[in-house]
Amino acid sequence: MFMKIKKRDGREVTFDENKITEAIFKAAKAVGGADKQLAMELTLDVLRLLKQEYSGGMYGVEEVQDAVEKILIEKGHAKTAKAYILYRDKRTRMRDAQSYLMDAVAEILVEASREKANISNSPSAKMLQIASAASKAYYLNRLIPEHMATAHIKGDIHIHNLDFYGKTLTCIQIPLGKLLKNGFNNGHGYIRPPKRPSSAAALAAIIMQSSQNDMHGGQSFAFFDRDMATFMEKVNEAEVYQAMEAFIYNLNSMHSRAGAQVPFSCLNIGTDTTTAGRKVTKNLLLAYEKGLGRGENPIFPNIIFRVKAGINLNSGDPNYDLFQLAIRVASQRLNPTFSFMDSSFNKLYDDQVAYMGCCTRVMANKCGDEVTEGRGNLSFTTINLPRLAIKAERNLMKFYQSLSDLVDLICEQLFHRYGVQANLKVKDMPFLMGQGLYLDSDKLAPNDTIGEVIKHGTLSIGFIGLAETLVALTGYHHGENEESQILGEEIVAFMRNKADRAADKYKLNFTLLATPAEGLAGRFVKMDCSEYGLIPGVTDKEYYTNSFHVPVNYQIGMHDKIGIEAIYHKYTNGGHISYVEFTAPPINNLDVVEDIIRYMGESDIGYAGINFPVDFCEGCGYIGVIDNDHCPVCDGSAIRRIRRITGYLSTADRFNHAKHEELEQRVAHT
Repeated sequence: MFMKIKKRDGREVTFDENKITEAIFKAAKAVGGADKQLAMELTLDVLRLLKQEYSGGMYGVEEVQDAVEKILIEKGHAKTAKAYILYRDKRTRMRDAQSYLMDAVAEILVEASREKANISNSPSAKMLQIASAASKAYYLNRLIPEHMATAHIKGDIHIHNLDFYGKTLTCIQIPLGKLLKNGFNNGHGYIRPPKRPSSAAALAAIIMQSSQNDMHGGQSFAFFDRDMATFMEKVNEAEVYQAMEAFIYNLNSMHSRAGAQVPFSCLNIGTDTTTAGRKVTKNLLLAYEKGLGRGENPIFPNIIFRVKAGINLNSGDPNYDLFQLAIRVASQRLNPTFSFMDSSFNKLYDDQVAYMGCCTRVMANKCGDEVTEGRGNLSFTTINLPRLAIKAERNLMKFYQSLSDLVDLICEQLFHRYGVQANLKVKDMPFLMGQGLYLDSDKLAPNDTIGEVIKHGTLSIGFIGLAETLVALTGYHHGENEESQILGEEIVAFMRNKADRAADKYKLNFTLLATPAEGLAGRFVKMDCSEYGLIPGVTDKEYYTNSFHVPVNYQIGMHDKIGIEAIYHKYTNGGHISYVEFTAPPINNLDVVEDIIRYMGESDIGYAGINFPVDFCEGCGYIGVIDNDHCPVCDGSAIRRIRRITGYLSTADRFNHAKHEELEQRVAHT
């Protein structure tokens, strides 16, 4: 009856009616039927319908499938029709995934994705990202339950680091002292404990990189000053400085992940009051202040200075001079940032809380000891909060019901991912688990699964765009209106309560995270603008505001911004950060910087930093704020612009389009 059929790609191929019969037979078999003769009879009905509708003209695969569905329904085979429709939908999604993958590969071959700002455009980076795109397609179509995958694809949620869904964990606070004391094996033989400062610093960098190679997220030393102090006791300041300088150089040049990125490294310092510990902190800060070989601003490590009364906060405290030095260095180099051990939620643990940029705070533990070292985040998934507000149309009851349902879905998805991760074996992460970095992993054998130890980690529910959410619900964001601020706190408290209840239900460490949007910054808003149109104050930018932050383009004073954002830190136990913006490095206003940092602590903030432009002329080495495309000293155009993207530093040319717009709209807080 028919000779040719048009495929989806436009090719004309020989028509084979047996394929229709086989598809109908398989659909019937899926619902308990298996009558080949009936399938053949229904095929004839399909052919008659096609002849009637197309009169011998050319038609395509989709038209044939439409005809099959119609005949199955008309002939009273509803169950078979449903099975056929579901199968057709699954095949469509698989084709779409393949098409997406091919398009993604084509784009990556031109230029590496800017989903992460510290990814280069090197050949190895492109190869890594092609593998990443393939992994995402596989997990969404083959591993993750359909309703969860659909929520991610539609933009209701965002599963972070989707490409690593079933491969590894996010991050860890590395027990550096343990590894340096006992030695370790990173794959090619035993590395004995160091004896000199330079060796200890070199091995610390190797440990950081080796751990990064087993994980997809950040790597942090929770007590860098304390753990390095042992190797600095009997040497002079110059030798300690040299070791710290080499350590910083290494962390800015050792490219992990197949050459794509340097380790996402963090160091927590500031509370060791021993002579040797003070040497570590002092010389690390001095080396960071000096910069790299030509004075360039280091990108890593992200240095986090612990602030605590009685140790370093006030005049007379043993490390007060180091706090002053930290302020001076931060006012030139953007680092260190500051964590506050006396905040209401941190002081329970004295000075033991460590942060890892803005992504991870790990302390409380439903499954064991409440410690920081040897633990980290397992995974996190973010709620598209503004979309819920748009759909609620200012009906708060509807908003909260939708929010409750979506948090439940995320908890279900995080638990699913935990189950996949728990079945990984020690040998799958030979350094992280095999060398005992993760808490209790030294009790496992190479072929053991890791479920019993990763229960110490956190599963985090993230959120983005509280400001836009409040505009959609009330007409004002929390920086503009006190009632909006009250509602904002209620919303975040609601999510924290849901996280706590999930922790009790699953007997795991579910936490609430103030999502540091990077690759996600523009994804949600692009989808929402397409779906719901341009909504002033909500979808009229190319990014949603990070977590609970006041919008970056809103004119507000420093103290007011701190006061508004501080209230959310106690709810976001999985991680948080706040910033204030200066127009230029405030090196001549150190008293102002100290006042701001003190006010942050008094306001019950957990973790914060100061932002300003840092520009470097690669031609003559000039450092300052360069407002145009040419250096004011040598007129050169090779300008390296360092900015904080979320919780770490990067060069602005590596920001994606959405983050570029956010960067352009940032205003100083006066």
